[in-house]
Amino acid sequence: MQAQYGDKFIDYQLKIAFPLKLFTYSPMKFVSPLIEGRLISRYKRFFADIELTDGTVVTAHCANTGSMAGMKQAGSRVWISRADNPKRKLQYDWRIIEVNQNSNPALVGVHTAWPNKIVEEALNNQKILELAGYDSLRREVKYGENSRIDFLLESKDQPPCYVEVKSITFSRTQGLAEFPDSPSIRAAKHVTELTNMVKEGARSVMLYVVQRDDCDRFSIAADVDPKYQNSLTIAKKAGVESLCYGCTISPHEITISNPIKILEH
Repeated sequence: MQAQYGDKFIDYQLKIAFPLKLFTYSPMKFVSPLIEGRLISRYKRFFADIELTDGTVVTAHCANTGSMAGMKQAGSRVWISRADNPKRKLQYDWRIIEVNQNSNPALVGVHTAWPNKIVEEALNNQKILELAGYDSLRREVKYGENSRIDFLLESKDQPPCYVEVKSITFSRTQGLAEFPDSPSIRAAKHVTELTNMVKEGARSVMLYVVQRDDCDRFSIAADVDPKYQNSLTIAKKAGVESLCYGCTISPHEITISNPIKILEH
């Protein structure tokens, strides 16, 4: 198969290391319809009280442990899903929030596990051309100092490619997505690990996935986490690559959309 990239054509054949349908692109559709409600409050990082359209108040699990700056306004429209495990303490998961309701409303994906799932689909279907052409894909592979890489792409005729995925929901300026939204020692560690892989002869890629449909630019929030910015600067000089892709989001599905411009500091 071939994919056009600018005025060039790239040949690729991707053989996944586990059973998956190849080259049949489909967005990540939600198994069951999401349930609409209004946010009452998010508290203790993992909990969100939500009033459903029928007036029922439920507590949903919040998988996003970050600050969620700009995404906690009471009264905001939200969408949740019902858990498929009746033994779970919290029977709902918070999935989407609508921000900027008064002007330029936008949907934002709250669940931090989504980006890995939609990136996997995109890799399987050659939607990220910068990462096309590898023979196999493995997830959560141990590497470095007690770390796991989100995706390891491998081929016989080229170095292995380590891909670390970051979920982006933070935006302080209209049209500009930023990362991180709070200081993160773990995120800086991941960058250092990728740098070490490059030094060993591998290819390393930071893949930022913007889980909101109102941004066309991306930047590192250096004022929020100077240490992360410093680690990334060192990584870039060593050869670590950075990519950023946006998402198309609806209460029915979410999928990788188009590349987003990365603003350099």
